[in-house]
Amino acid sequence: MQYRYRGVDSNGKSVKGTITAVSEDEAKQKLKQQGIFYNSLVPVKEFGFGSMVKRAMSGVMLSAFSREMSSYLGSGMTVPTALKLMESQHKNEKRYASFLEAVRNSVEEGQSLYVALNSQTVYRIPEFFLQSLKVAGQSGKVVEVLSNMGNFFSSQSKVKKQIANAMAYPIFIFVVAMGMTGFLISFVVPKITSIFEDTGQELPGITKFVLSVSDFLTAHFIAILIGLILFVALFKLLYHKVIAFRRSVDTMLLKSPILGTLIQNHELGRFSYILSLMLDSGVSYAQSVQLASTTFGNEALKSLFAEASARVLEGNRLSNALYISGGVKPRRNFMQSLALGEESSEVSSVLFNLSRLYNEENEERLKLLLSLMEPFMMLFIGGIVGIIVTAMLLPIFSMNLGARI
Repeated sequence: MQYRYRGVDSNGKSVKGTITAVSEDEAKQKLKQQGIFYNSLVPVKEFGFGSMVKRAMSGVMLSAFSREMSSYLGSGMTVPTALKLMESQHKNEKRYASFLEAVRNSVEEGQSLYVALNSQTVYRIPEFFLQSLKVAGQSGKVVEVLSNMGNFFSSQSKVKKQIANAMAYPIFIFVVAMGMTGFLISFVVPKITSIFEDTGQELPGITKFVLSVSDFLTAHFIAILIGLILFVALFKLLYHKVIAFRRSVDTMLLKSPILGTLIQNHELGRFSYILSLMLDSGVSYAQSVQLASTTFGNEALKSLFAEASARVLEGNRLSNALYISGGVKPRRNFMQSLALGEESSEVSSVLFNLSRLYNEENEERLKLLLSLMEPFMMLFIGGIVGIIVTAMLLPIFSMNLGARI
């Protein structure tokens, strides 16, 4: 629990801050040990849904924490000293500083880094990260594991940032296209329509189609907008709350021609890298498979590997368990590589190389896809504008031709 205090330190300087303790008596004892004479000590009350659950620690934050800790521990510092130094460096980041303080207090009380991270209530940390640290603490590989974890989370964050940056331009073009189309159909077309109504001439089919679309959108704009918002909200609610619905959607995504390969490469590459890291950290094969299976973002693959990991706990090989499990199947080269690694007892190195192969393949596919998407979006915009302009100009040309005759 967090307590907010005000008081003076041993030098007579006014101080204030927060301290983590199980009870008020423990908080008072900790302040006394720090040489702080408090004037007020009150528990920090947190309200809202966000305070009822731990917030997941972001990949960027996990990467920074792992790299800083590995750097300080590698230089010869003790864990409490490293945490205290990190706490002073991040004191302006209140939530992160509170997390570091909670971990440091537990370590100073004699707990291991694994227990301290697992018992803190500020952030939710991935279980595979905690279990790797637990085994590393027993084998003396904490620095190596933290360094590897830092590189992993850094690479994952970099991939997400690259995808977001690459998708920014196509999304911007699409939004502009929709805005331009809506403006032309809702405001420009109705004004030109009045000219055609006065002439009483027969309009071309394409003009009738554009005018009917314009009338429909103008008359039902609010209803369409509300319907889209409700559809998106309902879809997100079902996707996050109903596992069967999420599994169905994710299965369809995996079976899609281009996107399915990208998703499989990303998910299988991440699983392979995490499993490789845990095996190198000394975690048992069955436990590594079980923990790595929980990191899938795609529900269809997650269900498949969860079922397979249960068979691995019974003594089966993962490649065999995946083969006999129902549902979607991973890529053939993944199954073959995994079987080869299990046969030669080199699962860690085989999966590490496979994860690099999938990442490189995804980068090449994304570059090709995005390079094709830009001209496609331009053709899409040009096509829509061309249809609208043609629909408006054809009757005008007919009017001029009729007048000359």
